Amino acid sequence: MILDLFAGPGGWSRALTVLGVQDIGLEWDEWACRTRVAARQLTIRTDVAMYPTWPWVGRTRGLIASPPCQAWSMAGKRLGLVDQPLVHEAVENLAAGRDTRERLLAACRDERSLLAAEPMRYLHALNTVGEPEWVAMEEVPDVLPLWKQYASVLRRWGFSVWTGILNAADYGVPQTRRRAILLASRIRTAQPPTPTHTQVAEPESLFGPGRARWVSMAEALGWGATDRPVPTVCAGGGPGGGPEPFPSGSRKTLSDARDRGTWTPRPDGGVPQSHREGAGWAARHGARKNRAATAPVPTAPTFTSEAHHWSWSLRSNNQANATIRPVSAPAGTLFFGHRANECTWVAEPSAAQREDAVSPAVPEPIRISAREAGVLQTFPADYPWAGNKGQQFSQIGNAVPPLLAGHLLAPHLGVTLNPDDFTLAA
Repeated sequence: MILDLFAGPGGWSRALTVLGVQDIGLEWDEWACRTRVAARQLTIRTDVAMYPTWPWVGRTRGLIASPPCQAWSMAGKRLGLVDQPLVHEAVENLAAGRDTRERLLAACRDERSLLAAEPMRYLHALNTVGEPEWVAMEEVPDVLPLWKQYASVLRRWGFSVWTGILNAADYGVPQTRRRAILLASRIRTAQPPTPTHTQVAEPESLFGPGRARWVSMAEALGWGATDRPVPTVCAGGGPGGGPEPFPSGSRKTLSDARDRGTWTPRPDGGVPQSHREGAGWAARHGARKNRAATAPVPTAPTFTSEAHHWSWSLRSNNQANATIRPVSAPAGTLFFGHRANECTWVAEPSAAQREDAVSPAVPEPIRISAREAGVLQTFPADYPWAGNKGQQFSQIGNAVPPLLAGHLLAPHLGVTLNPDDFTLAA
């Protein structure tokens, strides 16, 4: 078996499914478990810290762990950093077979901090029978010193281990998400996967093709060329002209605009297939059953004022120092919580507007949808997120991007990863 501790909504599991393997996930959060079940992933709803290790001994090929990062994340209070000495002590004791968690937990400032030591409890039990064959762990960058402590223990047990910080954008994820990674193996040299993408595309050389440019949000979401704005805002304030269609802009999403038929299509005059079936599309082109399969791709709609284009960007939260990225670039790290649930699309004037003496008012920010956020994490557009919007966003922000997970796991499984299997656009 492959055991997935703190399995969340299934980032690692989704990667394994694409690679032709299945894991068993341990997860406590009700809504993450509901999402996993809807995605047909094997799940045990339990507290990882309370679940016994003996059921897995003698049966586990690989162990995956992504402990909750709220106590360590830049987005939280970061009390995990204060608790770090206690976590290191817990790991040291668990590696020696001494369970001092109860005493150490009482001294922690954040009760979630000690969860980062839980994988060692499982690893110690499995090591008694020479398991697992491999280990893969992921956390926020500040946890890297802890991963190095794990690495020291694992090397004593006969593992080859690599630890370091990887940027998800270097592996085709449309997001510059940096994470501390630990990879360990008993049968192969542990090393990071070879990056497939880079910030500036590399030309082909004598050594083979160069790496591709980072995947932009526009590419991932199927919004056409990366050097053009997505929706077109014309005189009158709303996308496509006329009255502002978002009287409460922060409560709507760009996906709503898509369904109204107000998207800027691709430069070739077409509209992505995923954007064709909204009410606006049907009104212009008829129901699906009335269209021949060989019908030509429709041409771009005519807008009332081509001069008034807006440049759209994603703002990571509502703080003054929020990361803001244009749709022609990857997103910043997506995280959602008490102060970050307002991850929004924001508009800026185009060059033509800046030259114009009279420009229309800037549209209100438009909240990102769960579907869009999931795609930027490389989940399928139809991934079955469970719960209300807040619960969905929480799952998405905490998940491992499946495409990154696939790159990390494929060598351990002895399979070749095909990035095309991780469909991004809806």
